[in-house]
Amino acid sequence: MVPALDGPAWQPPYSLGLRPAGPFVIAMAAVALVLGAAGLGAALRAVRRGRWAGLPLGRWLTLAGCMAAGVLALLPPSGSSDHLNYAAYGRIAALGHDPYATTPAELPQVAGWPEEWRNTPSVYGPVASAVHLLAGLAGGGSVRLTVFALEVANAAAFILTALLIHRLTRGDARAALLWAGNPLVLYHLAAGMHVDTFAAFAVVAALAVGVGTAGRRAGTGALIGLAMAVKINAGLVALGPAWALRRAPARLAMVAAVATATVAGTYALAGPHSLDQVARASRSLSHATPWQLFQAALQGLLGPGGYVIWIQLASLAVIAALAALLLRAMPGEASAAQVAAAVVVAYLFAAPYALPWYDGLAFALVAMIPAAGALDAFLVARLAALSLAYLPARVVDQPPELAKWLLEVVRKQAAPWILLAVTVALAVWAWRARRVAAPVPPPPVSAAPRT
Repeated sequence: MVPALDGPAWQPPYSLGLRPAGPFVIAMAAVALVLGAAGLGAALRAVRRGRWAGLPLGRWLTLAGCMAAGVLALLPPSGSSDHLNYAAYGRIAALGHDPYATTPAELPQVAGWPEEWRNTPSVYGPVASAVHLLAGLAGGGSVRLTVFALEVANAAAFILTALLIHRLTRGDARAALLWAGNPLVLYHLAAGMHVDTFAAFAVVAALAVGVGTAGRRAGTGALIGLAMAVKINAGLVALGPAWALRRAPARLAMVAAVATATVAGTYALAGPHSLDQVARASRSLSHATPWQLFQAALQGLLGPGGYVIWIQLASLAVIAALAALLLRAMPGEASAAQVAAAVVVAYLFAAPYALPWYDGLAFALVAMIPAAGALDAFLVARLAALSLAYLPARVVDQPPELAKWLLEVVRKQAAPWILLAVTVALAVWAWRARRVAAPVPPPPVSAAPRT
């Protein structure tokens, strides 16, 4: 669960350095995830039923989540080894090399830092790479201190996102449960320290700024561009402001122009080749998604092949349909945040490539909108299943028998069917929620008899 970090033990992050047996650690983590998901679901249900009304629960949960993120920044990241890749790319950049063209294996000073991506250049956006560079400079050649610098930046982004959500929702307890007090989000984004935290902060800030004035529209566009320069798929959030400005083409054009200029400028500074890995990743298919089942069915019917184009087209159709259903199921008139949340949730449920920490963006957006029935429960169920499928996402040091069972049984067989069932249930709920919520026309009024 926790890769070892080279460096003196007195330097942060800190650890007891214990090495219990792999199966025991995996079992503990699985129990923690199940209990965390169950507790989160029960708390959301209690809040929905009005329990603890009148108590400043949102404030307490936000404070507790921020404190947890601060404490986790002092501990080694866990659950994957992605932070070692971030540190390696940051050190490559600090040494004056291009992390999009230079692999860790090409530099003796960095070759031993990553565990799995030694021969892969950076796949992250220019803003993420800038954070990696600053951490590489701060770490000064120490993998331990470089990782710690990344943890501090990540914790700051998580806490700022929590405070923004708290302010925008006026201390709503449900909103605090979905982000700051969410044990699954804390596990992946605070303890796991993934770059998705920076994208979530940028999009929440973009929606918080709004589109009311020219200055705000420029700020929203810039923040959306910065989010895309962390992870390109964060650009889906732009559909929210676009919907809000659909009747004001000049204002919409301003937001679009600023966002385009921001993302184009950052990628231009990094070089156009920085998009090469993004293009390759867009053709990937992760093990736990239901699209594995679709691909296997096509291979059984038509013979060997990846059928990537077929899967991409089918996923786009599912994303569009699911987004439309979700938007229609949400209460009230559609807002920018609701449109953004509907599109992002649909994308995460239907995309061919998905990892559990990607869902942090959906939880941040859904926290900003009014409660929409069972949507919160579907998000929790999906993230719990995906978290267990990638427990852990790190493959180094796993006992061979356990690693084989986790990959072949849990990740490739159980998880796709569970996620397919959750996705179908979400679509059915959204369809029925709209039908139930549809206003019933009043009966015709007959003329009153004269007396």
